[in-house]
Amino acid sequence: MMLNLAPDIGIDLGTATVLVYVKGKGIVLREPSVVAINKDTGKIIAVGTEARRMLGRTPGNIVAIRPLKEGVIADFDVTERMLRYFIHKAGCRKLFLRPRVMICIPAQVTGVEERAVRQAAIQAGARQAHVIEEPMAAALGAGIDVSLASGVMIVDIGGGTTDVAVISLGGIVCAASLKVGGDKFDEAIVKYIRKEFGLLIGERSAENLKIEIGSAHPTKTEHRTMNIRGRDLMTGLPQSVTVSTYQIWEAIQEPLSAVIHATREVLEHTPPELAADLVHKGVILTGGGALLNGMCDLIRSETGLPAFLAEDPVSSVALGTGRALSMMNFLPQVKEAKIFKRVG
Repeated sequence: MMLNLAPDIGIDLGTATVLVYVKGKGIVLREPSVVAINKDTGKIIAVGTEARRMLGRTPGNIVAIRPLKEGVIADFDVTERMLRYFIHKAGCRKLFLRPRVMICIPAQVTGVEERAVRQAAIQAGARQAHVIEEPMAAALGAGIDVSLASGVMIVDIGGGTTDVAVISLGGIVCAASLKVGGDKFDEAIVKYIRKEFGLLIGERSAENLKIEIGSAHPTKTEHRTMNIRGRDLMTGLPQSVTVSTYQIWEAIQEPLSAVIHATREVLEHTPPELAADLVHKGVILTGGGALLNGMCDLIRSETGLPAFLAEDPVSSVALGTGRALSMMNFLPQVKEAKIFKRVG
């Protein structure tokens, strides 16, 4: 009988980025969730970083797409092929190397969406597929002991979704998941630049503006300006304009308000005993969106609670899937505590 020597793999299957954790090695891959495909042949041309460079630059017969939208699978076939590529790249290239895979999902997904994730992982080469809610994975990845009888609040702002949850005794007590994340911030900036300057820019340019000069709380952030190039809607010619930190803050008010609303909603449904814990423990922010300047300050001012950035907010969910895999020997207890939804 041939032994299966495949390592356990944890995958943060994000709308914008895929992170792959391999047991014993840590995070080995961190690439955009983009696939470039030849429309004529159906053949994959590129995946990840190389495919992202093709966004908006491909000839007619090549299309660069994001197979995940707002935290869930939008194109099953392409997602499965993308997963297969990443699993192989993580070291499981041989047919008999079929790893156990742990994949994160938003806190509130439908049964159909959850089954799609599990099935995609199995068809991509996993021998077992397990799923874990993103806020629970984020808490584990942030180094929080989720088994304690005290409340901790996680706000995980990803590319496609934001998950807010209060965790205690190894389970999610109350949670909210909204289809607002870094991508919505980028879209809002594109719309604002178009409306205010009559300039059409791409989402990659909007993302650069957000990262370089964006702020969720401009009174707590140094004001800066940045030149951005795009196409003038009146003349159709290339044009450059100067954008300020305050203008970016103004552009992203709608998605920021949605995040705050979800956070307050979860707090309103938190049992009084756990709410008291949060006064001392505060709110832990994870995900790429948490890196937006002033985000912690915004959460503090809007909730009155302390707010802290996780040590490695971008990697927290992926690290959490890895730590969850190391807890698999305790699966009966953990499953009862509703951390895992096991499949396969």
